[in-house]
Amino acid sequence: MKAPLSWLKDYVDIDCSPEELQSKLFSCGFEVEEMIYVAKNIEKIVVCQINKIEKHPNADKLNVCQINAGPYGELQIVTSAKNISEGDLVPVALDGATLADGNRIFNGELRGVKSYGMFCSGEELGITDDVYEGASTHGILIFNEEYPLGAEVKEILDLEDVIFDIGVTANRPDCQSILGIAREVASVLNKPLKMPNLTYKANTNLSTKDKLVVENLATDLCPRYIGHYVSDIKIEKSPKWLTRRLHSVGIRGINNIVDITNFVLTELGQPMHAFDYSNIGGNKIVIRRAENGEKITTLDNKEFVSKLCEKAIEDGIVVESKHSDADSGVSCFYLNGDDINSHKRVIRFFLDNNLIKKTKAGKFYNISFKYDNQTRAGEYGEGFVAEIKLDNFLDLTTGEWK
Repeated sequence: MKAPLSWLKDYVDIDCSPEELQSKLFSCGFEVEEMIYVAKNIEKIVVCQINKIEKHPNADKLNVCQINAGPYGELQIVTSAKNISEGDLVPVALDGATLADGNRIFNGELRGVKSYGMFCSGEELGITDDVYEGASTHGILIFNEEYPLGAEVKEILDLEDVIFDIGVTANRPDCQSILGIAREVASVLNKPLKMPNLTYKANTNLSTKDKLVVENLATDLCPRYIGHYVSDIKIEKSPKWLTRRLHSVGIRGINNIVDITNFVLTELGQPMHAFDYSNIGGNKIVIRRAENGEKITTLDNKEFVSKLCEKAIEDGIVVESKHSDADSGVSCFYLNGDDINSHKRVIRFFLDNNLIKKTKAGKFYNISFKYDNQTRAGEYGEGFVAEIKLDNFLDLTTGEWK
C-alpha cells in the first residue's frame, strides 16, 4: 500500500521525521517495505529565461542560446531542442546538477562552442503531464507560469515527497487506503484524525429511483448496491491537485469522472463505477452471477474471461446493463469506445457503490484482499458520500446530483 506523506498530512498533523514515522508504524505491526524519496536526486536544476537563440556556427542541427539564470548570471547553452523560443522559461541543469535518474550534468563543449548546462525535459525531472502540463511533451519543458529566475525547480513544482510502501497483512484490509493508514498514524502519534468533509447538496425534487431500476439477483454475494443519478456533467481534464495525488500512487489521470472515482478508491478503499446513463439499456441495472466463459473488457481495454464450473457457481459477480458491465472491484467509466477520453462532452451518468463479499473471481482479478473490508463494512457508505461531496467532485464539473 503506497501512502504519500503529503497525503497523510491531510488527515493527521505529522510532526516527526519520515524515518521516525517509519519506526513508529513498525512498532504497531506495519512494515514499511520501502521509503521512496521523490525528487531526492534532483539538484541544481533552476528556472531560466531564454534571451537569445542563434544557429551554431559549426553544426546545422544545434543552436546556441543565451539565458538568464537569475543569481547564477548570464549563461550559454548549446542545444538541439526544436520546441524552444526566445522569452521561454525553462528548467536548466547547471554545472554539477543531478537529474531525477541520478545522472550528473557538467559544463562541456559541443563542436567548438562552450555549453554551461543543459535544458531539461519533463522526463529528466521524473514528471509527466499529471504533475505539470507539458511535462510529457517530446522536447524541453516550457513553463506556462511565471517563476523567479534561478529558483529550484523541485521547490516551485512541489516535487519533494516521501512515499511509504507499507506491507499490509491479510487481517488488516481496512488499511488498504490512505485514510486507513492515516488512522494508524494518528494512533501511534497520539494525534486526532481529521476526517474528510462528507457534506454535499442534492436536488431533492428528483429521486434516482425515478430514473433507474436496480435488480439484485445475487444478494448473498452483493448484500448492498447503492447509486446516484447525475445530470449535465461535462467531461474535462482533472485539476492538477487531483492528477498529482493519483500520480503519487502510480495512477494515470484520464478525465474528471474517472479520476474522482480512482481518488476515492485510493482515499477510502472503496471501488466505484460510473456508467454513461445513455448506455444503460432499459434504464435498468442487474446484479447477477457471472456466466461461464463470459467476457468483460475493462477500462484499459484488457479482456477477462470468467472461468466457472457447476461446483463453483459463486466464482464471480457482474453488474449488467445494455452496454456497460462492471465486475467486482474494477473501477470503470463506460462510454462508447474511444469516447472514453473525449473532453467537453456533456453527459448524464449513474454512479454506483456496492458491498461485494469475497468471491473466487476476486482472486482472479487480484482484488479480493483489498476490497474484502468486512471489518469496516459499515463505512462503505463513506466512500459513496465522499464521491459526491461538493469540494471533491462538483468543483470539477458543472453537474447536479439527484
